[in-house]
Amino acid sequence: MRKSILLLGLLSVGVLSAWCGRALAPSALPRPVTPRGPLYDWEKVSIQRFKEAAPSVVYITTTEERARDIFGFDVVETPAGAGTGFIWDTEGHVVTNFHVIQGASRAFITLSDGSRHEARYVGGAPDKDLAVLQILKPPAKLRPIPLGTSADLQVGQSVLAIGNPFGLDATLTTGVISALGREIQSVTQRRITGVIQTDAAINPGNSGGPLLDSAGRLIGVNTAIQSPSGASAGIGFAMPVDTVNRVVPQLIARGRLERPDLGFEPVSVRLVARTFGPQQGVMVGRVYRGGAAARAGLQGVGMDGRHVYAGDLIQAVNGKPVADWDALMDAVEALPLGSTATLEVQRGGRRLRVPLQLEAAR
Repeated sequence: MRKSILLLGLLSVGVLSAWCGRALAPSALPRPVTPRGPLYDWEKVSIQRFKEAAPSVVYITTTEERARDIFGFDVVETPAGAGTGFIWDTEGHVVTNFHVIQGASRAFITLSDGSRHEARYVGGAPDKDLAVLQILKPPAKLRPIPLGTSADLQVGQSVLAIGNPFGLDATLTTGVISALGREIQSVTQRRITGVIQTDAAINPGNSGGPLLDSAGRLIGVNTAIQSPSGASAGIGFAMPVDTVNRVVPQLIARGRLERPDLGFEPVSVRLVARTFGPQQGVMVGRVYRGGAAARAGLQGVGMDGRHVYAGDLIQAVNGKPVADWDALMDAVEALPLGSTATLEVQRGGRRLRVPLQLEAAR
């Protein structure tokens, strides 16, 4: 028995000594760090652009009021959604997507320093999926985001996106412009044209955040993704900054996008095709008395006995072809109110140029 105990003790001491030996072996110590050398230039650019732009990017959270009884007396506020925005000016205006704040009763903005502020709704353009909020008590030092232009963008150039995907604030993703001139649908189901496509990862929560060029300038507002799973599949879409720079000042000044009233009612594409055959353009239906179309001399659909004759078919605006009503409105909305647009019109067998003065819708 004593021999067994002695043998067991010797074995234990041997195992412990071997274990301690391995624990104290030099190979088990932390390894020395291998110097990496300087960062690559393209890494430095991304780091610098993020540092410059991050203070201009905000995190938006919204709440909505819900009644807990059928009479509507017991009302509570519940979280409604979250998204991203960016500082437009030193007065505290913040730009985001309309769908980020749609249906919200209150909105709160968290700045890059972590401070949280209540904001008021200033205005929105649902057809463009853009909205403006304003911080109620804006801090003294706000950093508006630098603006670029979307007129000279090229497929393949580098872009950076900053946002709050899935609530993870201040997230940077990078990529390139994958395509230009894409089309998406707004919350009103109106087609939005001229959209930028990018492979920079965009996920839920990125909506309303900035898409930047390699110079750190705003070139688009991240708006939508195309994905079967609802997560990034490398196909994201951004509203071009030239549209944003045209719409946002109107939202700040008037709370809405002031659109031209052309003074006529278009004929639906299906009705045109059924009655007159397939046509490329917008057919004038009813012309409103005293409106812009009437003053320009446009002619709508009419009747001659039992014969229905076609209205003027608008096929281009200032030389730019328009295939449907959305394209026509996009063309005239890009022009200043009060200016004159030249419409290329098919009337019978003749092609006419008709000047039409753009006036604001009432």
